[in-house]
Amino acid sequence: MDVVNRMVTDRPVVIFSRSSCCMSHSIRSLISGFGANPTVYELDQIPNGQQVEQALQQLGCSSVPAVFIGQQLIGGANQVMTLQVRNQLGTMLRRAGAIWV
Repeated sequence: MDVVNRMVTDRPVVIFSRSSCCMSHSIRSLISGFGANPTVYELDQIPNGQQVEQALQQLGCSSVPAVFIGQQLIGGANQVMTLQVRNQLGTMLRRAGAIWV
């Protein structure tokens, strides 16, 4: 879990993804649409991807995307979309310093 904590520290939005995952792409597009610039780690393209994936599973993320906002684990696509439908995603991004407007 320390590996994940180091990767999300000092970053307002982090998305753990796979390059071939369409849901990861959709969530990245949604968050970018607010004007945020998320840090994206493609687990199938980084050297320690398996180790990171195991750490995410220990945190309760069984699939990608795994989204962190303000160093807090939000969850996967369903959780992010729920925040969007409830009109809470923008507020979370502002609180995390990912967007200013």
